[in-house]
Amino acid sequence: MQRWKINLIVLMGGNFLVLAGMTMILPFLSLYLQKDLGLTDEHEIGVWAGIIFAANFVTSFLFQPLWGKLSDKYGRKMMLLRSGFGMAIVMALMGFATEPWHLLALRMLNGVISGFVPVAVTLVSSTTPKEKMGFAMGALQSGGTAGAILGPFIGGLMADNFGYRPIFYITGTLLFLASVISLLLVRENFDRAAAAKMPQPSVLKGFRSLIVIRQLPVLLSVTFLIQFAMQSPLQLMPLYVQKLHGSSENLAFYAGFVSSVTGISNLISAPLLGRLGDKIGAKPILIVALCGAAVTLIPQAFAGSVGELLAYRFLLGCFMGGMIPTVNALIRRYTPDGMESRAFGFNSSALSLGNMMGPIVGGALSGFLGIEGLFILSGALLFLTCIWASQALRARTGKISDR
Repeated sequence: MQRWKINLIVLMGGNFLVLAGMTMILPFLSLYLQKDLGLTDEHEIGVWAGIIFAANFVTSFLFQPLWGKLSDKYGRKMMLLRSGFGMAIVMALMGFATEPWHLLALRMLNGVISGFVPVAVTLVSSTTPKEKMGFAMGALQSGGTAGAILGPFIGGLMADNFGYRPIFYITGTLLFLASVISLLLVRENFDRAAAAKMPQPSVLKGFRSLIVIRQLPVLLSVTFLIQFAMQSPLQLMPLYVQKLHGSSENLAFYAGFVSSVTGISNLISAPLLGRLGDKIGAKPILIVALCGAAVTLIPQAFAGSVGELLAYRFLLGCFMGGMIPTVNALIRRYTPDGMESRAFGFNSSALSLGNMMGPIVGGALSGFLGIEGLFILSGALLFLTCIWASQALRARTGKISDR
């Protein structure tokens, strides 16, 4: 088997294990604070849960560009293993927390050393033939999406049967396993001696050297806007499902199904749209995906039943499969050789910022707009992003290039 295919398969599995492990704790984070860490006040639990959840994204946003710089200097595989083994240790330590601030500190540390997924993207992009880039980016996202879908489900089941603390130990084991597999099977052609001779500007200078490539700041902004729009209404989804369902019977099941159905369709569509992008060009796929996501977000505000909402969410996931992977493929295309890790590091920071700001702003606006208004606002934002990106990514001749 060709080396790039081996790397892709291994890192697809690695992304699955990492995302599954990282999302296993989501269904019971507030319960862990209540049952094992001794919090009793409901408001206090909510505040701590929100801060602890956001802490990972804050530090990840700050440190991803640094790891990107070091990847270009010392190699992507080294950074992949640093992140994987480091997160395995930190995640296992969360099971020993006895105070909420212990968990907060460990989540912040996890964000500092995280980066398995963006480094995997960089490593795959640097070893994959350019004519297969769209397919590889889509397939890589599918592995992570599958983990993100199954992680909360598996975590919830295991929490019911084993308690909360063992989940952290199991998660640490999964991350350790992903790192060991990557250590044994992933290969890259990286000349460290040649990389050492290349100029190594500071993170700020590296950012300045990249943003002069006019497509890159556009793509970083698109990543942020996509995540912001997708995350804004997500935290209120269970309440919206309750309103549509009209009863408490099987409510948790329906709420979980609505949340995961986009991941299921995303899992299916990402490799297919990536392969199509390899044939017709990544830019048209990105534009169509942004427009399609906007069109399927807005009707969710007017859903009359859970079944109707599920249909819209499934269609949304189909278009989501053509957004972030396509952005990654375009970033690789426009980034000079030797600076890929920095570019993907900055893109990972943009993604973390969107993950962090979306729920915060969505929660603040929900009191005025309701979740229905957030769906409309998110759809309008993606539609405007579509128009802006189609103009900003035009070739210098004034026409959108075919690739």
